Amino acid sequence: MATPTHHAKRRRLAGLHDLADELLFLILDRVAADDPRALKSFALVSRACHAAEARHRRLLRPFRADLLPAALARYPDVSRLDLSLCPRVPDAALAALSAAPSICSVNLSCSRGFGAAGIAALVAACPNLTDLDLSNGLDLGDAAAAEVAKARRLQRLSMSRCKRITDMGLGCIAVGCPDLRELSLRWCIGVTHLGLDLLALKCKKLNILDLSYTMITKKCFLAIMKLQNLQVLLLVGCNGIDDDALTSLDQECSKSLQVLDMSNSCNVTHIGVLSVVKAMPNLLELNLSYCSPVTPSMSSSFEMIPKLQTMKLDGCQFMANGLKTIGKSCVSLGELSLSKCSGVTDTDLSFVVSRLKNLQKLDVTCCRKITDVSLAAITTSCPSLISLRMESCSLVSSEGLQLIGKRCTYLEELDLTDTDLDDEGLKALSGCSKLSSLKIGICLRITDEGLCHISKSCPDLRDIDLYRSGAISDEGVTHIAQGCPMLESVNLSYCTKITDCSLRSLSKCIKLNTLEIRGCPMVSSAGLSEIATGCRLLSKLDIKKCFVINDLGMIFLSQFSHNLRQINLSYCSVTDIGLISLSSICGLQNMTIVHLAGVTPNGLVAALIVSGLRKVKLHEAFKSMVPSHMLKVVEARGCIFQWINKPYQVALEPCDVWKQQSQDLLVQ
Repeated sequence: MATPTHHAKRRRLAGLHDLADELLFLILDRVAADDPRALKSFALVSRACHAAEARHRRLLRPFRADLLPAALARYPDVSRLDLSLCPRVPDAALAALSAAPSICSVNLSCSRGFGAAGIAALVAACPNLTDLDLSNGLDLGDAAAAEVAKARRLQRLSMSRCKRITDMGLGCIAVGCPDLRELSLRWCIGVTHLGLDLLALKCKKLNILDLSYTMITKKCFLAIMKLQNLQVLLLVGCNGIDDDALTSLDQECSKSLQVLDMSNSCNVTHIGVLSVVKAMPNLLELNLSYCSPVTPSMSSSFEMIPKLQTMKLDGCQFMANGLKTIGKSCVSLGELSLSKCSGVTDTDLSFVVSRLKNLQKLDVTCCRKITDVSLAAITTSCPSLISLRMESCSLVSSEGLQLIGKRCTYLEELDLTDTDLDDEGLKALSGCSKLSSLKIGICLRITDEGLCHISKSCPDLRDIDLYRSGAISDEGVTHIAQGCPMLESVNLSYCTKITDCSLRSLSKCIKLNTLEIRGCPMVSSAGLSEIATGCRLLSKLDIKKCFVINDLGMIFLSQFSHNLRQINLSYCSVTDIGLISLSSICGLQNMTIVHLAGVTPNGLVAALIVSGLRKVKLHEAFKSMVPSHMLKVVEARGCIFQWINKPYQVALEPCDVWKQQSQDLLVQ
């Protein structure tokens, strides 16, 4: 007869089997959100957990294409396949997708090695394919496009930088994929008005179209603009679009367009802009960055788009009253970007913000003429700001910067890089308890005391940039690490006072994925080992000119930092042993190893052979030392070499000296 203990044990074992998949998947989603590694631990508990985790997974992201068959056998129910981490994907690997017919989305954006035959196998194996990313397929031509056209259900397609695609290939896609909703042809310089005309004729359901840096001209522009469902159109750097093309717009132009980006289109003037606003009254976002000067007549024409919420005019020159007129014409704006604009004055900016009562995002980066007057107007008129960027606004005083924290308490993103910010300013900013991103690099007057105020009041901080803020030491970093446990990105480059103590504190921030400690000579492998063991999500690491870091640090990274994708270890004390250890990380994509005195040509070759690197920056001296056939083998696997010819430079300039030199250069 079974004892009560046996019955209880049986009920516990049956619980997971009896749980509905919908509820179980909700639990696993929550677990993965807190710690992505937890799913692997869950799968190892029992066979039932192993099977449940396999049914739950919808996204598969293998490191190597040869692992694909085994991965698909383990996870037959995946719907999205991301191969962007695989440097080389041969045609045969794509044929293996027949094992998972449920796949509807494939990302090959950074992969090479496949051609038209591979695309044909992919389309045949995935009858439900709706989303395909072939960006950076420099070797893909019209034959590959013809195979893409056989995916009749395709709704989203990206062929950015597929420069060999011509009108013939685009025509096949237009005829074969009439259900396309999103299409990117960015940098497809082989496409002309013939292919785009056919696209406009056949793909009537297009919502999003990216034609940036293409040869689009007046001949096909009107046909594109008549697409009745088009909502987003990107025409960045399209110099074939000029005032003549824009003035050809008439009442037949689609009124559905909501987002238009014509930045860097140097042949568009205020005349063309006037034609645009007349033809597109429902625009919500307009980007005219680095285009023609902004005149009062251009600004007043914006009255014709009363629903406009976002305007970006970065790099533009404002003529007299040009900015002030925007305040009169665009009262519904929620976002205004004036980064690197000339002609922005206190008078005009103060008037604009006084009229834009709904403004939530403002960018005045490098507007070097504005002073405390502008900042007083911004903080008084726009207390609901959630994003403020004012890097290099050097005429704003430390007293003026204190107004930000006192009045704009809803801020989530703040960039005060290269300003006169001091500890009193940081104390005032402690009132912005919702801050998630704080960039205060090159602020030479802030100290550990100021960071202490931030750490006590901003627990949701995710990103902090302290680049070249030379007065910061271990005490300040420790305060931040303890008070802001959700940190994901930290930049301490050239904060020369920090030591391993700072890294030990940051190792408790388990969500940290980006760490930049370039030029911190007092940091060693002991501190790096703490980061490796504590921050398992680390994906980007810059330890250039951390001279004491050696092979021991690389060994710890190879053992614990399996998510590492990018590393710069130039000038470190790493030898062949450390480099080979580091290269064993399966997902490592980019590596910069300039001026590593302890690395030999043989060690470099060994590291390159065992790694799956996609991009490597090396000193030019190695080019003649490494056998050319070995370099070709690595390149054939999808790796790109960038040869650097820089002199060996060890000295670290003090932050104040570096800042003065930068300002002198700017004046010149």
